[in-house]
Amino acid sequence: MAGRNPLSWVSRVADWFEQRGVYVPGEDNHTVDPWRDFGWLIVAWLVGCGTFILFLALAV
Repeated sequence: MAGRNPLSWVSRVADWFEQRGVYVPGEDNHTVDPWRDFGWLIVAWLVGCGTFILFLALAV
């Protein structure tokens, strides 16, 4: 039943982004990598867009 939890899906996607690289505080000599530095923000944006699309689909 744990595989059907939507929050675990979101966490799994965010973990996938974080596995691509982790930001180390104090390490200022690296370039900005959006997948590494903004993984949770990207996941939140995808979930928000999906929710908005689902809301519009159900509203019709």
